[in-house]
Amino acid sequence: MKSVATLLGLDHGGERYAYVAQAGARGPVSASRAADRWVATTCGYCSVGCGMLVGVRDGRAVAVEGDARHPVNRGRLCPKGLSEHHMLDVDGRLTTPFVDGRPARWDAALDRTVEGFKRLIDEHGPGSVAMLSTGQLVTEEFYTLGKLVRLGMGLRHYDGNTTLCMASAVAGYKQSFGTDGPPGCYEDFELADVVVLWGANIADNHPLLAPRVLNGEGRVIVIDPRVTKTAMIADVHLPVRPRGDVALLNGIIRVLLDEGLADAGALQRTADGVPALLAQLDSWTVERAAAESGIDVDTLVSTAREIGRAERCVFAWTMGVNHSVQGTQTVTLLNTLALLTGNVGRPGAAPFSITGQSNAMGTRETGFTASMPGYRAYDDPRARDELAALWGVSPDRLPRERGHAYPDIIDGVVAGEIKGLWIIATNPIVSYPDREVLERALRGLELLVVQDGFDTPTTRLADVVLPAGIWGEKDGTFTNSERRVSRVRAAVSPPGEACADFGIFLAMAERWGCADELFAGWTEPRDAFEEWRRVSAGRPCDYSGITYERIDAAGGVQWPCPEGADVPVGGTARLYTDGRYNRPGGRAAVFAVEPVPISDAPRADFPLLLNTGRTVEHWHTRTKTGRIPILEGLAPEAWVEIHPDDAADLGVGSGDIVRVESSRGAIDRIRARVTSIVRRGEVFVPFHWDEACANRLTVAEFDPISREPNYKQCAVKVTAVTPARRRRPGRTRVRR
Repeated sequence: MKSVATLLGLDHGGERYAYVAQAGARGPVSASRAADRWVATTCGYCSVGCGMLVGVRDGRAVAVEGDARHPVNRGRLCPKGLSEHHMLDVDGRLTTPFVDGRPARWDAALDRTVEGFKRLIDEHGPGSVAMLSTGQLVTEEFYTLGKLVRLGMGLRHYDGNTTLCMASAVAGYKQSFGTDGPPGCYEDFELADVVVLWGANIADNHPLLAPRVLNGEGRVIVIDPRVTKTAMIADVHLPVRPRGDVALLNGIIRVLLDEGLADAGALQRTADGVPALLAQLDSWTVERAAAESGIDVDTLVSTAREIGRAERCVFAWTMGVNHSVQGTQTVTLLNTLALLTGNVGRPGAAPFSITGQSNAMGTRETGFTASMPGYRAYDDPRARDELAALWGVSPDRLPRERGHAYPDIIDGVVAGEIKGLWIIATNPIVSYPDREVLERALRGLELLVVQDGFDTPTTRLADVVLPAGIWGEKDGTFTNSERRVSRVRAAVSPPGEACADFGIFLAMAERWGCADELFAGWTEPRDAFEEWRRVSAGRPCDYSGITYERIDAAGGVQWPCPEGADVPVGGTARLYTDGRYNRPGGRAAVFAVEPVPISDAPRADFPLLLNTGRTVEHWHTRTKTGRIPILEGLAPEAWVEIHPDDAADLGVGSGDIVRVESSRGAIDRIRARVTSIVRRGEVFVPFHWDEACANRLTVAEFDPISREPNYKQCAVKVTAVTPARRRRPGRTRVRR
C-alpha cells in the first residue's frame, strides 16, 4: 500500500515541476516583480480561459502577465486575472486537516471520512451519502473523482455547483441538438453582423470577451433588465421585463415568420416540432409580446428585422437566461431562433452559452454527474456497455439513472434521507438560495466533509476539513466556453500539508479499497488524461487526438478532435457544420414555450422585485478575491441599486444604509446606490458578500428540467436603517 504522503504528493522532495515559458514570450517587468522563471498556465476564474504567465521568485508567485501567444485573450487580462497570483499567499489558506474543529494528521482525517461514510452506507444504503463538487478542478481531477464516487464508493447522488449556473444551457442544448456543447467559438463574435447578448453582462462577468465583441464590425444588441456595463457599450439596449424573455423571443420569431425573414418550411425539413411551434405562435401577436416583455412594438419589430436581415448572427447568453425556472425552455427558444435564421454551424453564426466557471465544461464532459463521461446517457444500455468495457467492469456497476441533482441533494439532507455529505471547492452557505434552510440542513448531518483551499463559512460547519491545493499549485487542463482545452500548470507548491485534489482522491481510493481496480499505476494527472482520451473517443466531445504536447503547440485545442482525423492543430472550431445533429435522424428539435408568471411577485408588503448578479472585481462568494487587497479596495462592500423614484418614496439617498427583506430572510445592513441603472420597482444586489448575503432573500425555486435555481426574481422591501441626510423634499442624489 502506498503511503499517504506519496499519494498526496507531500514527499515530492522539493519544488514541483512547472513549465517555463520560452524566452521572449513575456513583456517587460518592473524590478520589484522580477521573476526567476515564468510558468505558462490558464486563468482559474471564469470560463473565458485566458492564457497567462505566472512569475515565480524564490518559490513564490510574484507577478502575472497575459500570454500574448494564447489564442483566447492575446495578452490581455481582467482585474481578477492581473491579481490572481496574490491569492496563492493570503490569510485564510487551509494548511492542515481538521477533525471536529481541531488540527489533525492526514491519516486521521481520511480514516474519519472513510469509516464514517462506510458506516452510513452500511446502515442506510448508498443513497445516504452524497457529493457536491465544483467547476474549478482540473479535468483530470473531475474524471478521477467521478470514477471514485460512482464506481469506487457506489454513491447514487453526486452533482456539482455548475448546476447553479449552467445546467439550463446543458439541458437546452440536449433538447435542441441531442447533446451538450456550445456550437460556436469566440471568433464568431468578431465575424458576426449582429451579436445579441441576452442576459449576458460580459463586461462584468467575462471581461475578455468584450474586446472580441468590440473588435468586430457587427451591431451589438443587449437584452437585459438593467443598464449594465455591457448595455452601455451596445448599439441597442432592450430593457426586457424580468421573466419577459419568453414573450420577447416569441414576438421576435413571430415577426420573422410574418415578414418572410425566416422559412418555417425549410426548418421543418431539418427539425422536429415545427408544427407545434407554429400552432402556439398563433396566439402571439406582436402587441401581446410587447406588452408581456416590456419592449415597445417598434423596438421589438426593428430588433427582429435586424436579426432576420443579418447574414451572420450570434446569440449569446449567460446567467440572465439560465437563472430561471424557465431557463431550459428559454435556451431552447434561443436555439430555435438560431435554427430558424440559419445561424448554426457557420462562421459568425451560433447559439452560444457562455459558461460560468473556469472548468465547468470539463466537469460537464467527464464528471459523471448529469451524464456519464463522454456525454453518455445513464439510460442508454449501449453506452453503458461501451463504458463498462473500456473500464473492464461489469455494466451492473454503472448507475442506471443520474440520481439527485444539487437542489434534490439539499432536499434529501433536509428530509434526513442523506446523512453524510462531501463538499469540494464550493461554498453553498453563501451561494445557495434560501440560506436559512441550508444552514439548518448542514448542521443536521451526521458527517460533513469539506475539501477546500480556504477557510469559508461552509468549512466552519464541517466535521472534517481536507486542505486542498488551488489554481497555481497543480497540473492538468481546463476546457473553456468555446470547447478549447488548455494547460494548467503548478507554479508553486501548496502551503503546509495542503495538496492537490488529485492526490486526495487517490488517497481516498486507497483507503476505500478501490485504488488497484480503478487507478492502477496512476501517479500524476497525465495518467487520468490519457485514459480520458480513450474513453472520449468517438463521442461528441472527442479528446482522443488531444495530447499535452498538441495543446502546447497550439496554445489550446478545441474538441472534437479525433485521433488520426484531418483536423487543424487547434481542433474543431464549430459544431454541426454539416447540418446534422446528435438526435435521431440527425435532426434538431424546436419547442413551443409559454411564459410562467413570477411566483413571488411584488405585493403590498414586499413591493419591489429583486435581481442579483456579479461585479467585475469579485468572484462567486469572494473566497479568493475577498482576500486580495487590490480587489477588496475596488469593491469593499455590497450594495443595493434603487431607482431614484423609489428612493425618494423611501427617503433614501446614495450612501445610506438600508435593510432589504424578503419573506424568507433579510440583509440587515447594506449601502444604497440610487441610480437609473435599474427601473422603478426593481432593485439589484450583487451576490458575492457573505455579510450581505443575497441568498438570505432568494426563493428556493428551480427549473424543473435542469434543476437550476431561479436566483433572479423575488419580492423584497427596502427600509432605511440610518436616517436619510437632510435634503429637499422629493429629491435624492442619483448615481449614474
